[in-house]
Amino acid sequence: MIVPRHYENLHLLHENTMPNRAYYIPASKARFDLIEHREESDRFELLSGVWKFRYFDSIYDVKDEFFLEDYDKGTYDDIPVPGCFQNYGYDRHQYTNVRYPFPMDPPYVPAENPCGAYVHHFVYERDENAPRAFLNFEGVDSCFYVWLNGSYVGYSQVSHSTSEFDVTGLIREGENTLAVLVLKWCDGSYLEDQDKFRMTGIFRDVYLLKRPEDCIFDYFLTISLEGDQAHIQADVTFLGKEIPIRAMIYDSSGNLITGHEGGLEDGKIFITIEDPVLWNAERPYLYTVVLECGNEVIVDRLGIREIAVKDGVVYFNGEKIKFHGVNRHDSDPVTGFVISLEQMKKDLRIMKEHNVNAIRTSHYPDGPQFYQLCDEYGFYVIDEADNESHGTNSIYMEDNSAEAVHDRWNRAIADNPEFTQATVDRAQLLVERDKNRPSVVIWSMGNECAYGCTFEAALAWTKAFDPFRLTHYEAARYRDKSKEYDFSNLDLYSRMYPKLEEIHEYMGRNAGKPFILCEYSHAMGNGPGDLEDYYKVFDQYDGVCGGFVWEWCDHAIYQGRTLDGKPMYLYGGDHGEYPHDGNFCMDGLVYPDRRPHTGLMEFKNVYRPARLVSFDQEKKELELHNRMDFTDLKDYAVIGYEVTCDGEIIAKGMIGEGDMPEIKPHDKGSLTLDFVVPEKGACYLKVNYLLKQSSAFLAAGSFLGFDEVLLENEDMRNQTGVCMSERQETKERDGGCFKIKEDDRYLFINGTNFSYTYNKLTGCFQEMVFENRTLLERPMEYNIWRAPTDNDRYIKNKWLAARYDRAISRAYETSWEIKEGRVEIRTALSITAVVVQRILTMEALWTIGTDGVLDGKLDVKRDVEFPELPRFGLRLFLPESMDQITYYGLGPVENYMDKRRASYHGLFTSCVKEMHEDYLRPQENGSRSDCDFVKIQGRGTALSTVSGRTFSFNASVYTQEELTRKAHNYELTPSGYTVLCLDYRQDGIGSASCGPELRKEYRFDEEEFVFEVRLVPENAEI
Repeated sequence: MIVPRHYENLHLLHENTMPNRAYYIPASKARFDLIEHREESDRFELLSGVWKFRYFDSIYDVKDEFFLEDYDKGTYDDIPVPGCFQNYGYDRHQYTNVRYPFPMDPPYVPAENPCGAYVHHFVYERDENAPRAFLNFEGVDSCFYVWLNGSYVGYSQVSHSTSEFDVTGLIREGENTLAVLVLKWCDGSYLEDQDKFRMTGIFRDVYLLKRPEDCIFDYFLTISLEGDQAHIQADVTFLGKEIPIRAMIYDSSGNLITGHEGGLEDGKIFITIEDPVLWNAERPYLYTVVLECGNEVIVDRLGIREIAVKDGVVYFNGEKIKFHGVNRHDSDPVTGFVISLEQMKKDLRIMKEHNVNAIRTSHYPDGPQFYQLCDEYGFYVIDEADNESHGTNSIYMEDNSAEAVHDRWNRAIADNPEFTQATVDRAQLLVERDKNRPSVVIWSMGNECAYGCTFEAALAWTKAFDPFRLTHYEAARYRDKSKEYDFSNLDLYSRMYPKLEEIHEYMGRNAGKPFILCEYSHAMGNGPGDLEDYYKVFDQYDGVCGGFVWEWCDHAIYQGRTLDGKPMYLYGGDHGEYPHDGNFCMDGLVYPDRRPHTGLMEFKNVYRPARLVSFDQEKKELELHNRMDFTDLKDYAVIGYEVTCDGEIIAKGMIGEGDMPEIKPHDKGSLTLDFVVPEKGACYLKVNYLLKQSSAFLAAGSFLGFDEVLLENEDMRNQTGVCMSERQETKERDGGCFKIKEDDRYLFINGTNFSYTYNKLTGCFQEMVFENRTLLERPMEYNIWRAPTDNDRYIKNKWLAARYDRAISRAYETSWEIKEGRVEIRTALSITAVVVQRILTMEALWTIGTDGVLDGKLDVKRDVEFPELPRFGLRLFLPESMDQITYYGLGPVENYMDKRRASYHGLFTSCVKEMHEDYLRPQENGSRSDCDFVKIQGRGTALSTVSGRTFSFNASVYTQEELTRKAHNYELTPSGYTVLCLDYRQDGIGSASCGPELRKEYRFDEEEFVFEVRLVPENAEI
């Protein structure tokens, strides 16, 4: 073999690498902008670019010493660095979540281990003031061997961490040849079983640093707050000998405020800042630190803050805080793991737009510049080690119950001393690199590895090295119950996807450690549907410090466009790989191209900066609760309001600067509005929160969220609610009469300007013609099926077993009569399916007026043997030309009973195509709920639906069968109809794709209910 088998040696993780250190970029002169534009430093030489590359299916196929300078054999392609070679046609993509994509036989990996040989030529110019050269790789998956000018440099692993080599003795003036061999698998791959696509290559930047003989090698800035002072301690180590340091601290305006010059005290520098401005995510105030030493300057940023746990509560700068966070992977549909500074900024900008204040780097350290951006723009970060051995719980066991798996999960790796060195190494790489970042407030030891001696050691080292941050590791709950373990170095009690009842139970025990949800509200497809419920529990307990939604973005592989221009995204199984986990990687709050899901819009309003607590309509006084942790609401937001009646804005205004009260963080305050409430109509007050002053990402006036209040008036007082349907007048035309015929199958009802055919075998209308225009292109149906959402992944198995997807109506007896000038049709029927018994038993009463208005009253009883229903309602197949929609209800985005905080009541217009939310794996979407009225029209015909009880509807060019059947959105074929679903109710959304089952209050498990609906056909102007 061409290289030694370091890749299967648990005790040789790195060879010839430099000791771990903090991330920084040195320069010869102090330039504050180098933090973002590091490539402009004269001591930084970027080697990223186009390299030569050759792929091998196996390490055993690498026969030649390609790394030698005079090697000119074989054919080499060009490939970008950074890059993942699967994105350029080599090997193939594979997505797997828990399961290892190779036999679970540590430390051994597949013998036929794919690899890539990289060669890069570059020119090096020596700097006599910085003669030493250090080669840095910021990320290589999974392990790599390095040569420079034909000489071996070293070896390293841990994909998402920096490896630095001293190449001073090998580099030369002028032309140099760098060669790298990257292997797909190594023993470290057992610790990199994260839920993501598996990609290989040099995926982060490669660069050289030119350094003096004697200079700072590492520094650790720690802070203690005491009264009105911040005491800064810098622990410094050197390359070469210790020499004097000049340390200066500047404020955010560039003014020098304090400093140190001279020698060190036992390797330390001490500086005090008077009356410091503290850093937090709402106001990320940063000082600039300049360290001058010999012929070199290091510029860094300093955020003064402290985080601590007291009495089971997390305090930040002495204030109780809540994390409203997300889990974020490095993921792009084109570049894979390769994430540029601009891509990072794009993610952070969208997060700020949607009230995200915290990020968990799942499940590895991000690129070092990412944390500098979080410092600057204000995000709390859980920084996570590159460690997940989830696949160890997928081994074959005769007893594969959850309890047995959890008891034995840790034995192979987490509680195996052979892996202690590797586990501690990954924690050290994380902590040492990012230890100076103020945004990093919690160290996480990894994800889903179970617990044991390896993590005890990693936590002990971390807590001893950095007692100024909190520690986290959720999988500490999974261990061998027959043994005692040490949890003393864990500061937080962390859970994934707990039921709300579990949080209540934990807080009732007064267990001592703050509760944090490192993952919750699985945002897969149409979801999540439980954000508001979790928010309320977070708010209820000081000891619950918040949570991190899983996850930020859909992972996918961009595959070009269809002939009609639609982008194609691939997921697990689309590459012929085994094993794979399908579309479970499509679980983000944004699409792969970063378009927000409606779930992110939901998140935004759940975590709005203020909440309306109460409204005194008589005084027009509203009480607001400031949900910010550090900012007075008056300083952060301006407030506007709108009053609507039946969807029309009848009053609006802005709260003036002088009328806006001071409302301190976590406090409440009141303000008074000026408007008159009409006596009739559905009236709502909508309070909008807008950004007061521009920030780094957001312009002044940016929308931050809203509250809505139903106003009382005569309609409201006389009814339990106000429905537009009850104000929808139906004027019967004079002289109307009916001609009715029937046969064994059909009942034919003809009026002056309409012709309806009722199917006595189905209990539904077969045909509807109004003013000589066809309304139904296919027979009307009773409808209980919906295309399963991703969050229906478990309940759908029950639905399929119940044959809900095959349900049809079966009428038993139909009678009719003309009564008070209207036709009444009564049918006894059921909803049933092949194999199974009756699902629903129904009594249908259909009444037809002389003007063609159709009223339905459906009395329904469910056989309680069956599971909750996906939905119940009517499905109408209208002409495709009827594609314009007006509705009064919750909008403008899709909404469901447990996913509706991004919507408000109003009168909305749209076209049918725009009602479709185009999830990458097709599923139920686009419902609008709490509706009084919907009108759909086109080419001279309109059909309105009203009801005495609010209802929901979908309008789509696709059928639910098409959405159920197709695996990708680009495969969808329009039906040729406008498919209108009018629903009494749908099941909730939840987040059960990975979280708890749908809460009972959102399940459609009613045993009896009545659905009343009116269909009003009419001529239309368009």
